[in-house]
Amino acid sequence: MRKHRTMTDEDINGFSWQSVRSLIPYILEYKPRVALALFCLVLAKVASVGLPFILKHIVDDLEQMDDGLVELLAVPVALVVAYGAVRFFNVILGEIRDTLFGRVTERAMRRVGLKLFEHLHNLDLDFHLNRQTGGLSRDMERGTTGISFLMRFMVFNIVPILLELMFVVVIFFTQYGAEFALITLASIVAYVAFTAVATEWRTKFVREANKADSASNSRAIDSLLNYETVKYFNNEQYESDRYDHELAAWEQARRKNRLTLFGLNGGQALIISIAMTSMLLLAANGVVEKEMTLGDFVLINAFMMQLFMPLNFLGFVYREIKGSLANIENMFDLLAKTPKVQDKDDAHELLIKQGEIVFDRVGFYYNEQRQIIQDVSFTIRPGQKLAVVGESGAGKSTLVKLLFRFYDLTSGKITIDGQDITTISQSSLRKSIGIVPQDTVLFNDSIFENIRYGAPSATDEQVWQAIKHAHLYEFIQKLPEKEQTKVGERGLKLSGGEKQRVAIARTILKSPPILLFDEATSSLDSESEQAILTALDEIAEGNTSLVIAHRLSTIIDADVIVVMANGRVIETGTHQQLLAVNGKYARMWAMQQNEAEE
Repeated sequence: MRKHRTMTDEDINGFSWQSVRSLIPYILEYKPRVALALFCLVLAKVASVGLPFILKHIVDDLEQMDDGLVELLAVPVALVVAYGAVRFFNVILGEIRDTLFGRVTERAMRRVGLKLFEHLHNLDLDFHLNRQTGGLSRDMERGTTGISFLMRFMVFNIVPILLELMFVVVIFFTQYGAEFALITLASIVAYVAFTAVATEWRTKFVREANKADSASNSRAIDSLLNYETVKYFNNEQYESDRYDHELAAWEQARRKNRLTLFGLNGGQALIISIAMTSMLLLAANGVVEKEMTLGDFVLINAFMMQLFMPLNFLGFVYREIKGSLANIENMFDLLAKTPKVQDKDDAHELLIKQGEIVFDRVGFYYNEQRQIIQDVSFTIRPGQKLAVVGESGAGKSTLVKLLFRFYDLTSGKITIDGQDITTISQSSLRKSIGIVPQDTVLFNDSIFENIRYGAPSATDEQVWQAIKHAHLYEFIQKLPEKEQTKVGERGLKLSGGEKQRVAIARTILKSPPILLFDEATSSLDSESEQAILTALDEIAEGNTSLVIAHRLSTIIDADVIVVMANGRVIETGTHQQLLAVNGKYARMWAMQQNEAEE
């Protein structure tokens, strides 16, 4: 069987940048908005480069004035006002740019989040049986946040900052000489190289912190979901110790992350300080030698501050981008997983004419060393009720999963009205089948909406009809909030029998041509069981039904009973025929009758 691909450390960088490239279509979805935002960006950068020149002329004009009131009034007010206006213009353009691009970012987060959500629902049952809900939710949250950061900062910060750095180097070279340009260029190269190397080194600690964060969150969620089990065994302290162990690993990872950040920031500060000091010494010497004016000194100082502010920000952006890439690795790894069960390219819609189901020499295993189903064959005629019985582990419930195509067969085939289920779309297959599962899980919503889940477009009247058919009406009327009563997470506020009645009402509302009952009355008392069996017989009339049963008394009216043991069919017949054979079924019947009498 095909296994999911797992991302390795060697291919993380390449895959991450592939993930970045995959974001481009989301950016281009709003071309006019992006173009206008880029135009604002260019204007803002032009204004940013012009600010030090205005400051230079202000200082030079002030230096040439003599003392006195007249000269004081003659201060170049226009230049000062222009400086303030350009600075305001620079800031407001940045705000307009961010506002314009905000919608692009938010829409991308929405689209990618929805794509991941749909993809997770399309993954096979095997993936969901092995997942950790808490860690998965953290991966989704960090991934969408990382996408937001990547889109905003890569588009509007990295390229513009690099352009601004080039402008400053050219200005220094043409206006003040090669030594100024060389110091600036050398400091930029040293800063970028140090930041890149140190950040690559730090990324593994970011990844460790994310892994520890997901592990601690998974532990907390898993413990809370099993709240009752924790209480049953008085294991609150045990759970706290396990959670604290995970938090200790998270704390250690965060400490390493923080210390390495200190080293990175310290190295960057040292490079900036050396470059600033060298440039100002050269500029001061030029002023002393009368080769430069005081305005030039101020201009160089302003440019260096203006240069290293974005350069320092570029270091921050690069660090955050690497961190964001580390954050979205797991999310894109999830998107890279391919479900084991997939529709064929030419899959067609299921067309049910009569509802005949045929299991033809069906075989299935999770592992070759352990066969679950072996050479199982039987036919459910249109409108028939076929029951499958057997001891635990016989493979009864696996037949339901195979019919729903949660797994693909290892051998043989299953057909519905002659159509192989591997050749039809999974959506149309599952739309045609209604199920009352053995373990009913409900959403943390009202009991009414949980029933409507069987057919979301159903009217209130149709939902009430389903409630009455499932013998839930009297129960609902006794509740304080009646049909609006919340059932709790996973339906924990309801008993097992009440949850199964909700499941039955859901299936009645869905009204599919094929019905599956996987021990649908296992949690009901005898009186409720009889009422539910009557309701099930009503809705199953004229429909093809497959019943997985443990209590044989619930399926004595079945048209055909299939007895399974060790994944094989060992007996087939009606209730009376199987009793006459005096085999496995007869022994099970006698045992259950004795238990009932006792």
